Amino acid sequence: MEGHIQKTDEESKTKGSVDEEHETLPTLEDWRTLPRVADKIPIMAWMVVICELCERFTYYGASGPFQNYVQYPPPAVKFGQAGAIGAGQETATALIYFFQFFCYITPLIGAIVADQYFGRYNTILLFCIIYMVGLTVLTATATPMAIAAKAAFPGLIVSMIIIGLGTGGIKSNVSPLVADQYTRTKPYVKSTGNKKVIVDPKITIQSLFHWFYLAINVGSLSPILTTYIEKYHSFWLAFLIPLAMFFGAIAVLVIFKSRYIKTPPQGSILLKSFRVLKMAFIRGKKLDNVKPSNLSNEDISKYNVNWDDKFINQVKKTLKACKVFVFFPIYWVCYGQMNSNLVSQASVMQTGNVPNDLIMNLNPISLIILVPFTDHVIYPTLRRFGITVRPITRMFIGFMLASLAMAYTAIIQHVIYTTGPCFVNTGCEFDGQVVPNNVNVWIQSPSYVLIGFSEVFASVTGLSYAYERAPDEMKSTVMAIFLTMSAFGSALGFAFVPLSKDPHLVVLYIILSVIVAVAGFLLLFTLKRFDNEEQQEEEEQVDKSEE
Repeated sequence: MEGHIQKTDEESKTKGSVDEEHETLPTLEDWRTLPRVADKIPIMAWMVVICELCERFTYYGASGPFQNYVQYPPPAVKFGQAGAIGAGQETATALIYFFQFFCYITPLIGAIVADQYFGRYNTILLFCIIYMVGLTVLTATATPMAIAAKAAFPGLIVSMIIIGLGTGGIKSNVSPLVADQYTRTKPYVKSTGNKKVIVDPKITIQSLFHWFYLAINVGSLSPILTTYIEKYHSFWLAFLIPLAMFFGAIAVLVIFKSRYIKTPPQGSILLKSFRVLKMAFIRGKKLDNVKPSNLSNEDISKYNVNWDDKFINQVKKTLKACKVFVFFPIYWVCYGQMNSNLVSQASVMQTGNVPNDLIMNLNPISLIILVPFTDHVIYPTLRRFGITVRPITRMFIGFMLASLAMAYTAIIQHVIYTTGPCFVNTGCEFDGQVVPNNVNVWIQSPSYVLIGFSEVFASVTGLSYAYERAPDEMKSTVMAIFLTMSAFGSALGFAFVPLSKDPHLVVLYIILSVIVAVAGFLLLFTLKRFDNEEQQEEEEQVDKSEE
């Protein structure tokens, strides 16, 4: 699940591509009586959405076959199961964690390069070229000749690093670029037929990112194609298709280069925030201690202080909002099981003609269904009955659903271990062929759906909550912290790698189920006051409106 970064008001005002002076601003009565609608989304915003669709298709399509690619040897050795390297489940899982960690830590580099040096558009184009190099290495070292020459494993490591750097540079800048394309800052009244409406920029941005998020999830369905090609043709062709699709992302950027609205680099807020935190750590670990009003002229000169008291208050507000992220690394460990151990679990079950790594696509499919269902059915229905499920409570529900997903997966693994013909010795051989246990792979489905449902409550809510409460100038910092927590989750996953093999997998899933539940209760009990604060703020707003 991925967030977005909105443009600041200051950036919007400098673009001046929308004439707002001659439009009718809504009155107080208009706000009370007229419906609010979204504005028309600019064509260049759609181009950025298409670019993101191509990139996500490439990322998920290329990484989808990784677990089989690493775990199993070529099919000539393991009958019927796609593979190339044959390094085993433990190594495959460790490499998946490494790749996810690297992909979520490199956005920090991309954000700094864009804000400090090249701007968002040029940075995306630069990292697209880097990305393309990684995809080329991956495809070239997946050919039968390269696999036979033992080039597949080193080629995969090199391509993971290059692709991780490329996707990180794009990830941190593409969502701000799509927001940059919509320049209106003020609502206005518009007549449509016999009625009037308020065209609201906030709703327009929400609509824009709804389509942006939908493009991400549609792109994430690409493994449906690449896993079939991996199973029935080859890995090199499975990797070549995402490589070809990525040309679409570059084409959209280059062809419309002159029409994009580009903001020049204005200095990295992220770097400035790091400097503030470093200085605060030195001076008593309190942010108030590094306010210029509390510093001598000598200290201001010594530490090259280039911020004001307002910026320190913004950092404090952002850190408070991001407290919800502290509990997320363990959640991401559970989430990461979809692309690693659950794929391996499917490989020792009865799959018929379906690739074992196809089943994980149930997650994005469930998200495409559950996100609008939650927003338009579940939450409104609860509100009609006077029940408001506030952010911390929603995140708690998400953690509990993740715990339930891991508990269910542990049950499935126990069923596999207690079912013949191989029992605990999964992947045993009969009559010279490797056979799975007699358990149908589709009973895995609830695991993926539950994880998808948990993402709606936990990940989407956590990011949007921190986003709404962070100052406009610190939106990119919130995104960086969120992605860093995902990276920490992948790093934490390395601690569980020794359990990622038979016969320890039941224990692994039970442990994950318990600790993510504990993390959920800790989140609820330590941050429940945030829900109370939000309720109080809403009541105060109602009182002001009545006045």
